[in-house]
Amino acid sequence: MINVQHVTKTYYDNTSALHALNDVSFTILDESITGIIGMSGAGKSTILRALAGLVVPDSGVIEIDGQTIHEMNSASLRELRKSIGVVFQGYQLLMQKTVFKNIAFPLEIAGVDEFEISERVKQLIKMVGLQGKEHQYPAKLSGGQMQRVAIARALSNNPEIIMADEPTGALDSTTSVQIMDLIREIAKDKLVILVTHNNKIAHDYASRIITMNDGNITSDTNPYEINEDEPQEYTLRKTSMSFKQAMSLSFNNLKTKLGRALITAFAGSIGIIGVGLVLSLSNGLNQEISSLETGTLSDYPLTISESPMFMQRGPGAFMPGEVDTTNEFPSGNELIVTDASQNTVLHYNELNDDYVTFVEGLDSSLYSDISYGRSVAMNLLTKGSTNAVTKVQTNNVGWSELPDNTSFILANYDILTGSFPSNKNELLLVVDSFNNIDIKILNAIGMTVDTETLSFEDLIGTEFRLVSNNDYYQLSNLSNLYVPITDYASIYNVANNQTLTITGIARVKADANGTILSEGIHYTTSLTDYVLAEAEASDVAVAQVASETSVLTGLALTESTRKAILRNLGAISTPSSIRIYPLDFDAKTEIKTYLDTYNVDLEEDSKIYYLDLAETITDTVGTLIDTITYVLVAFSAISLIVSSIMIGIITYISVLERTKEIGILRALGARKKDISRVFNAETILIGLTAGVMGVVIAWGITFPINAIINKLVPEMSSIARFSSTAMLALITISVVLTLISGLIPSRLAAKKDPVEALRTE
Repeated sequence: MINVQHVTKTYYDNTSALHALNDVSFTILDESITGIIGMSGAGKSTILRALAGLVVPDSGVIEIDGQTIHEMNSASLRELRKSIGVVFQGYQLLMQKTVFKNIAFPLEIAGVDEFEISERVKQLIKMVGLQGKEHQYPAKLSGGQMQRVAIARALSNNPEIIMADEPTGALDSTTSVQIMDLIREIAKDKLVILVTHNNKIAHDYASRIITMNDGNITSDTNPYEINEDEPQEYTLRKTSMSFKQAMSLSFNNLKTKLGRALITAFAGSIGIIGVGLVLSLSNGLNQEISSLETGTLSDYPLTISESPMFMQRGPGAFMPGEVDTTNEFPSGNELIVTDASQNTVLHYNELNDDYVTFVEGLDSSLYSDISYGRSVAMNLLTKGSTNAVTKVQTNNVGWSELPDNTSFILANYDILTGSFPSNKNELLLVVDSFNNIDIKILNAIGMTVDTETLSFEDLIGTEFRLVSNNDYYQLSNLSNLYVPITDYASIYNVANNQTLTITGIARVKADANGTILSEGIHYTTSLTDYVLAEAEASDVAVAQVASETSVLTGLALTESTRKAILRNLGAISTPSSIRIYPLDFDAKTEIKTYLDTYNVDLEEDSKIYYLDLAETITDTVGTLIDTITYVLVAFSAISLIVSSIMIGIITYISVLERTKEIGILRALGARKKDISRVFNAETILIGLTAGVMGVVIAWGITFPINAIINKLVPEMSSIARFSSTAMLALITISVVLTLISGLIPSRLAAKKDPVEALRTE
């Protein structure tokens, strides 16, 4: 039952007021056709919209089965509309949906399952005589067929009340009769309110006629007085539009404007393309670096040396290559006074026999070789170019031991002339990539040079005499101390001397990943072993170990000074450096983990740190690439922001274009949230399309980029590489940005008044 009591409604504009309803009262029973007739402007449509909850009266009461409409909240009003089937004037169909989908739409909003929707819609299509038209769009139908669709849609939710606003207004007489016969059939078990200006149709089909003029009821052929004692019951239907339904509605709308949608998506994809190309290049470069580190550079040794390292002490202590950022960017207005000279110290790795034993405990399956650098002191003499015997200064000029890994050296160095040392008596001269040789090295080996160039033959075959400590040092009868001999010529040809000869000249390869040998003269580990054995057994070394004072100066000794003197005598076997050559990158990681365990629970001064040259190289280059990537991505992101703003504008235009559709959706019971969801779904689809389009285009561009780079730099065959993670991330970013850009337009759409929206043409 519908009860209307003393309802008034006035519309205002800038200059006047229109009294659409003036103290209107009537009551309508169930299961009948009540016709409301009158001329245009009589108030017929206004009272119909008020009954549907689309218009709020200024005063009075409208009740449906005892529920007062104007006392309902917005949610209850929305549910009320779903219990009332409305046949709109002018059909008001969703043009981007098929006949089937138009009829099913209220059921989908109501959350009915798909099987029940299909069965219900099939019954309605048969009822209104539209068999075979299920998959056609409204634009392909006649006026009578569209009205039948509108009636079927109004019946889809099996409402208790049908409100038909001028259902035959745009139809010819024959079709009008067919539609009205259908409405009369519907009225057998439903309450039908028929609004029309056609008096003949009203008198032919309505059991009761209410006539209106200028907002007033002028006559009522069968008035009904309400019985206050009659029980009234009404249950609201809880419904909502699913995201799937919103997505389907938006997808169909985009299909009708496919060209504009694709152009919009392409514009949105431009930023994605830019960011994608930057990320693909960065990913490719980082993979090349990783490949370099896990491949060639994995052969580079982990170096543990007694050479000093700069360290930080105190609250911000860190190991080499690390930075403590715990207290970085503090808040407040206080300055912290520090003294860098006090905090920055040189850390010395003091290698000892315990550490050597610890290193030797490594799993042998993890490395190809462990090389111990023992920079032993040697007593070397040479005649040089002047034929005068001089001492070679091995301590401060480039003399060093070769790593005990011949294959690794030959993989990174070319032998320019001669041969690689094969025994303790052969030496290797290493020059830089420009074939430079420092004059200090030449002077140290007794060569006087007055030209800017030398031939390889000038150096190949150069000989040195290695003199033992017993021959080089003599016990003085005056001081009872060992003193070095000054007459070098007298010991140059001693029988015990070893002759050392430069047998080869080496230079780093052009494609080497780094230099591991310094410029100068290098000797084999077998020579080191020989010198150590001879030095430790020499008289001066034996006396030094047994004496409380220096056998060279007579001064009292500390253990550290004794060790230094023995090292100068070449009598200390403890290495000054250790090189560990991992088998591969994974093995290097395990070795580093093992070495880190040595420092656990040790004081800072006692810790021993290693240097990973490969990691240092790749970290430096990787940091540079990452920095460049961030800058380029930031620039590319500007276009993403611009495209997002543009998509927001396009979405707002879509809201304006679909204002009438918004009104239809609201009239059919869609919530404000549902309207927002429709337009949010549209932006998501555009963003998804833009993201996929951008990723695909950027991926396609990588092929010519790689071809060009490969032609210019053959070693870089595939520098631009897309990762699946980057692709998914870019698509997600595109969807999120477009969704954000459409939030304001979708919110504006949700706030539109349904009545005003329905009036929009």
